[in-house]
Amino acid sequence: MSDGPQLPDRLEQRQYRLLAELEAAFDTIIERIEALVACYRQQCRDGHTDAWALHHPTPDADWLKGALLDFWYQDGQDGRTTRSYIGLIAADERLLEHVREVNAAKDAFSAVLVRIREHAADLIPEIKAVLPFRHPTLHAHLTGQGLARLHLKQCWRHLPVANAPLSRVRLAWYSSGRSIKRLTVREAEQKLLALDADAPHVRIQLEHLAGIPDSEPLAQVQKQAPLMRANLFFAEPLADGRERRAMNVALPLFIPSTDGRLPNHNEPLPTPQEKRTRAKRSDERLEETPFLPSLRVYRYR
Repeated sequence: MSDGPQLPDRLEQRQYRLLAELEAAFDTIIERIEALVACYRQQCRDGHTDAWALHHPTPDADWLKGALLDFWYQDGQDGRTTRSYIGLIAADERLLEHVREVNAAKDAFSAVLVRIREHAADLIPEIKAVLPFRHPTLHAHLTGQGLARLHLKQCWRHLPVANAPLSRVRLAWYSSGRSIKRLTVREAEQKLLALDADAPHVRIQLEHLAGIPDSEPLAQVQKQAPLMRANLFFAEPLADGRERRAMNVALPLFIPSTDGRLPNHNEPLPTPQEKRTRAKRSDERLEETPFLPSLRVYRYR
């Protein structure tokens, strides 16, 4: 029996291959973003493009680079949320081609990441720690700025693009969104037990749960973070007859333009209004107060 070094097993070999693929895909994203920014920088110098940003008076190439390379969690950031960079950029065909190249690279990165989550999920912490070191200029962002680790969703989220030239854009905050997931009584019980069955507040909620029929459906509600929604009005109807489109925009929206100018657009408030402005739905089906506060679970009326 040989005492020499053992070759890695097939699982380790697969992990090495997946990690190498992801590193290559990450490198491609960075390279293509840098190429896009270089193109935009040159067009700004030549005065060939118009741009607007919500929180920046001069959305130049440095601003765009910072927005597109922001791949980090900040200390204390909720993992379900991403930071937004709201803006509009008039883009000619050359700039749009760079945008398409970036989005294709993000798709490739996301596809490898899906395979890693399926076959080697234990690599995820290593990925978040290792990838930034491949690019010293990126890793420098971590120093002294309260930035913690790589935010994978901010790596693969697409750059928004309008389908065709626009006549106008209307931006508005959408802050009353929420996701609702139906739960059975048994599923709610299991979630409570996973918290801490001995905690007094959990015991009280378990008692409440025991007092309703096992067949009663429950709703777990997650309030969604405010987001910016763009209503796009096309200069000419699309082939399918559509004259407008609504889309959420968390990154600068690239708008096809032959003359380098932006279409008519509004300037929304810097932050969403705190109070709900839309009337509450008359067909609201959930009770006002949560039935199981620790889980954000409500009963239906």
